Amino acid sequence: MRILIAGGGEVAALIARRLSREGNEIVVLEQDSDRCAHLEETLDAKVVRGSAASVAAMRAAGIRDADMLIAVTSIDEVNLLACLIAQAESQVKVKVARLRTHEVDHWRRICKESGVKIDLIIHPESEMARRIRPVLSAPGVSDIIEFAGGRVKLFGMTVERGSWVEGKTVVDLDRAGPPKNSLIAMIFRGSQVIIPHGAQVLQADDQLYIITAVDEFEQTLEFMGLQRPVAPERVFILGGKQLGIQLAEELEQQGVAVKIFEKDMQRCRKISEILNKTIVVHGDGTDAATLTDENIKGIGAYLALTNDDEDNLIASMLARRLGARKVVALINKLTYLPMAQRLGISTHVSPRLTTVDRILQFVRKGRVLSVTTFREEEAEAIELIASPDSRYVGRQLKDVPLPREAIVGAIVRPTGEVIVPRGGTTIEAGDRVIFFTLERIVPKLESAFLAEGRRERR
Repeated sequence: MRILIAGGGEVAALIARRLSREGNEIVVLEQDSDRCAHLEETLDAKVVRGSAASVAAMRAAGIRDADMLIAVTSIDEVNLLACLIAQAESQVKVKVARLRTHEVDHWRRICKESGVKIDLIIHPESEMARRIRPVLSAPGVSDIIEFAGGRVKLFGMTVERGSWVEGKTVVDLDRAGPPKNSLIAMIFRGSQVIIPHGAQVLQADDQLYIITAVDEFEQTLEFMGLQRPVAPERVFILGGKQLGIQLAEELEQQGVAVKIFEKDMQRCRKISEILNKTIVVHGDGTDAATLTDENIKGIGAYLALTNDDEDNLIASMLARRLGARKVVALINKLTYLPMAQRLGISTHVSPRLTTVDRILQFVRKGRVLSVTTFREEEAEAIELIASPDSRYVGRQLKDVPLPREAIVGAIVRPTGEVIVPRGGTTIEAGDRVIFFTLERIVPKLESAFLAEGRRERR
């Protein structure tokens, strides 16, 4: 597939790196000459210098021969113009644009009414808010990710020193009688990613990801030694940008008492005009005295959502020390994600990874429904629909030659039945199948999963 990426920032580089490894032909159009030089050194892709808002530059980058356009420059208007140029100048099949404006819904409507066809408009702030909301009411849980329209949940947790699961093998836990449809899908241990098998021993500080049917979610939490979900009564938010305002607005509607800390007085006034019940504090939300004066002890959650990763990490550690029950940090630099984990900040969100995840499901072969990337692109959860021609269909999992670094976490039948499979489970045509695997295994796994059975039998 020929893919033109408009913009050469970090998100564009991530996408280009992933898609070129999967055999796609990538062209990156970037205006800055120094950035172009860097991309040429680090990517297996053609790099063209020019603006995505220029018809001539888009032609030079090959828009007329492209199968897909991914517009992820730092300027919303340029991304929209790139899609408009692509529609006028080519027969490109799929167009994707990232928009950061809070008016994104208006732009979706305008594009639809004016006939500008954009297959996917990604709004990173909304994607991150969707990731943050569920974990606020779940003590001890770092992530909650839904699959199959909410019928399957994946949650992250840390093995605490002295907990009953420390030192147990996966088989030991299975013998202890967990909810039927639950399974440890991944383990992150330091820099290591483990797709676990029966003899794997759980260690203190391991980050586990456990998949379960939605109706067994609370039972699975209790089995692992965690509390049932409890809605927070109070939440502090550091940073009065778009994401913080959006979350505060949603929490207000749920009856949660919210305080936003913002150092810019003009910004404070603007936030006060937008929000109805949220208390806006003009002050430094990373200052211990300020947080103590505002009664941080015992708050349900502290969300560090500034554009400064270092501030977010430091503030999260401070908030936890001062008595916040849960801390969430916004992390832009992917290299900081392992550091956040080592510092005990297990709940973090990345605008870059959320953008990449949404784009990958548009590019991947077959009927890919969702893609979720973990840490520095080290592991993925990928949800596909089983094709009738797949060589996996009709075979028991114990007879399917899956790579050792991959596991089938859940199967959802077309009827809605959720199965966390064992060796005797059979994949049927039309099933939603949720795999967990190392990132480097994804192309092999997809190729095998979507291969036509007729070809394999020849």
